[in-house]
Amino acid sequence: MDAPSIFTRKKVAYACATLCCLLWGSSYPAIKSGYELFQIATDDVPSKIVFAGYRFLFAGALLLLFALAQRKPIARLNSRQCGQLAILGVTQTSIQYIFFYVGLAYTTGVKSSIMNATGTFFSVLLAHFIYRYDRLNVNKVLGCLIGFAGVMAVNFSPDLLDFNFSLLGEGFVVIAAFILSAATIYGKRLSQTMDSVVLTGYQLSIGGLALVLAGYGTGGVLTGFTLQSTALMAYMVLLSSASFALWSVLLKYNRVGLVTVFNFLIPVFGAVLSAVFLGES
Repeated sequence: MDAPSIFTRKKVAYACATLCCLLWGSSYPAIKSGYELFQIATDDVPSKIVFAGYRFLFAGALLLLFALAQRKPIARLNSRQCGQLAILGVTQTSIQYIFFYVGLAYTTGVKSSIMNATGTFFSVLLAHFIYRYDRLNVNKVLGCLIGFAGVMAVNFSPDLLDFNFSLLGEGFVVIAAFILSAATIYGKRLSQTMDSVVLTGYQLSIGGLALVLAGYGTGGVLTGFTLQSTALMAYMVLLSSASFALWSVLLKYNRVGLVTVFNFLIPVFGAVLSAVFLGES
């Protein structure tokens, strides 16, 4: 492939990665609005898990319907692939989100945003040891440090001066970030042998169903369905299906370090969009 083609491909990858982060950033104000519309209390973690579970379950189902409409073989899976999809769905969606929501209940939103950003470091480091063509270099290290500094700047508040660290709070958020990073690399490996849309559809459906069952099993509920709250849920389903499917395609054809570094844009977009739509500082 000649240099202009490689340059064009990278520009497309950068634009798509930025779009994914913009969509995920928009989920910050959407989730906050959803808690209000569905009458979910701040400390009601089980109901938050149910809310997240339905979002991912419907997003996965939508992707599978889309794949079916494109005549993609969504049912031609052997037992080994079914097991791999179950592992990916439970880790990347279910376990990761449970750790994140529990951690969020025991720390501040500011700290959780910063701790969650460590996931990019994990992805770059894991890719360095797993893929020979995705080694660490000076540019990657500088990019990670600058991105992390940007996340701290966006989330700066007096809370950052409190250096308390608890396992159930900041620790669980970091564990969630590590699980997501490891599962992302595992998903990249699976995408080499499976259609990205089908892979993402099953992953979200399985993970979402596990979250719904876990949420209801621990006392969670989801009420307050109105035209406005249903429309918000529909938007979150659409953004999840589109962003996760596109991200899976990006990871399939690009290096992990090239794509995951864009995750630092998520809290930036989240802060800006929360200021625009929620009137936050």
